[in-house]
Amino acid sequence: MRIATWNVNSVRRRIDLVARFVQESAPDVLCLQEIKCREAEFPTGALADMGLPHLHIVGQKGLHGVAIASRLAIQPLANPDICPHGEARSAAVHIAGVEIHSLYIPAGGDEPDAEINPKFGHKLESLARLRSQYAKRPKSAPPLVITGDLNVAPGENDVWSHRQLLNVVSHTPVETQALEAARTEAGLIDLARQFHPNEEKLFTWWSYRSPDWQRNDRGRRLDHIWACPKAAKRASAFTIARACRAWEGPSDHVPVVCDFVG
Repeated sequence: MRIATWNVNSVRRRIDLVARFVQESAPDVLCLQEIKCREAEFPTGALADMGLPHLHIVGQKGLHGVAIASRLAIQPLANPDICPHGEARSAAVHIAGVEIHSLYIPAGGDEPDAEINPKFGHKLESLARLRSQYAKRPKSAPPLVITGDLNVAPGENDVWSHRQLLNVVSHTPVETQALEAARTEAGLIDLARQFHPNEEKLFTWWSYRSPDWQRNDRGRRLDHIWACPKAAKRASAFTIARACRAWEGPSDHVPVVCDFVG
């Protein structure tokens, strides 16, 4: 099974890019974030034409929204309760014996101070809910793969400059510690680092503000695939589809892909 995750930053606006990615990478499951549409507005026919006819969509008018598209049959599950504002930020399904979740943690605004920036407080609350949601998962539960834009770059080499970004939202200590606590307490494995050493720079997001993102390469790793140990043992390859950032009219995020065998 090949699982991909992508903050597409409007699925309708970038449906041609989605089709190109699906044609080139052939995911069995595509988890999308920031679809920016309601369920009835989602381009279901286009996904079916791509060979991904099975859908679970959690939409919202013009904002947020997540979806899971699959070549294989889907059993929708209760959405993880990660957003204190009740926004469309989580979807969960059962596919071929595996639970797959698509999550979208709030970006958090520009100021890393919850007292003066409610958006940052919202993000910290969502990270706390992420931690409590998965820490209580029973060991007898099916294999789990969590995907999505978690809007935190956790390690020193998940950003272009650890020193310069320590006080920038997405890499502040309070965020990175909260994200890592959520992952480790749930016993989940960061598959990017299972396949790539901590010393290697890995990015999945580059700002639209950069005049030459490829030359400057000031990226951050905000998009993740985590897995429980049972699923992580079946992971055989992990890639970041960096080339998608150079396509015409791109998302500022690129897809992340993991293959599972057995």
